[in-house]
Amino acid sequence: MSLRKRPGVKTTDTVWQAKRKCPGIVFVPLRHRWYQEVSGRVNAIYRDYTDYVEPASIDESYLDLSGTLEYYRMTAGELADRIRARVREEIGVTISVGVANNKIFAKMGSDYKKPDATTVILGEDYKTILWPLPVSDLMFAGKASVRLLNQKGIFTVGDLALQPKERIVSLLGKGGESLWSYANGLDTDPVLPWGHVSEVKSVSHGMTFRRYLVSEDEIETGVAVLADRIAMDLRRKGLKGAVVTVQIKTPQLTVISRQVSLDHYTWLLHEIRDIAMKLIRDNWQIGSPIRAITVGVIRLVPADEAAEQLDLFDLVSDPALPGSGKRDRERQDKMEAAVDTLRQKMGTTAVTLGVRRNEEIGIRREWKSRKPKD
Repeated sequence: MSLRKRPGVKTTDTVWQAKRKCPGIVFVPLRHRWYQEVSGRVNAIYRDYTDYVEPASIDESYLDLSGTLEYYRMTAGELADRIRARVREEIGVTISVGVANNKIFAKMGSDYKKPDATTVILGEDYKTILWPLPVSDLMFAGKASVRLLNQKGIFTVGDLALQPKERIVSLLGKGGESLWSYANGLDTDPVLPWGHVSEVKSVSHGMTFRRYLVSEDEIETGVAVLADRIAMDLRRKGLKGAVVTVQIKTPQLTVISRQVSLDHYTWLLHEIRDIAMKLIRDNWQIGSPIRAITVGVIRLVPADEAAEQLDLFDLVSDPALPGSGKRDRERQDKMEAAVDTLRQKMGTTAVTLGVRRNEEIGIRREWKSRKPKD
């Protein structure tokens, strides 16, 4: 890790940026199946101690041990050390653990000392352990928010916590209220039981490209890939949405977000792609470099509840013309459903819909190589 950081390589860098900073850098193939296997084995150990295990990512999970301590007759720190030792001895990987009364402080505690350490933050401990940290270490404190807080003389988590809440809200809006609550240990989000399936509120996909996008053709290629993934996910989940969202990340990591509401629900690739591109054309200066794009669909409902009325325009429009209302969408729906069927039988790369190959930005013919699960 130190060798990689010495030339200034960061995890957020693109491949070309990393190569420019460190010409001799070596990239190794990803081993997602192995990562998932190890993650599953680690979580299985966690579940020996509690049913309340909520994975946050492939290498992080929240555990609620409040009902377990009395059974083992241990303190929270002692039980964390036991779990950490089991993971190291049985699986051969080290973990760092944060023990706290809420998720935010537990996560920050797990980052406080690495590797293979336990940090206990209970009672008033957070004031001595976490408050001196830079405000950028607070979960969900983005770079733009941190920059603004620093400009106002707020540099540490404690500085933020001791501000009047109203001042932070006036600076950062609703997100500021959340950050202020987190800094003061007021996070009340519960740990969910293992296997809990939350209601899907959005389906989105994003991509950081191999190099910055500049031309409209490159942007459209990237958006088409994302729209295809979203359309497939919506169909598999049996959902349609009525709002399309787009986020553009600049080379300076500034994020511009836009969305538009539809007068109907959709899961169609061509609609999601075309609407996302219109949002970009209307709100972005084509030619300015783009680092990453995220496209999403929200305001979701089950597909069988997404009824659409046929209006007068649909009745008099020429069905042969594109964009002719509901009838055109019905034809597109049948075509995309047929493509889904082929992909289920032959793999997700068997048929592509308007996705042009562009190796320079990271779009390959095999951009989706995994077959869908049975």
